[in-house]
Amino acid sequence: MNKLQRIAGLVWMPLGMLLFVALLWTAGLQISANPVADTWIQWGVFILISFPVCLGFCLFGWYAWKGDYSDGAENAS
Repeated sequence: MNKLQRIAGLVWMPLGMLLFVALLWTAGLQISANPVADTWIQWGVFILISFPVCLGFCLFGWYAWKGDYSDGAENAS
């Protein structure tokens, strides 16, 4: 199970980064298509709210990869 958690950690780290890059890409496309203040404010709020979520994905993946979520049962004996 610990090996699966570490592999999942390697998936979560780039996933968090890719989600944020995709969000920035989409925001750039939407703002360039309709460059009014409402669009800037809307996407600014989306980015501000989504950044901690994406950072959390990366941190969760880092800790899973480092083995911090392991149950420690194999080290108990």
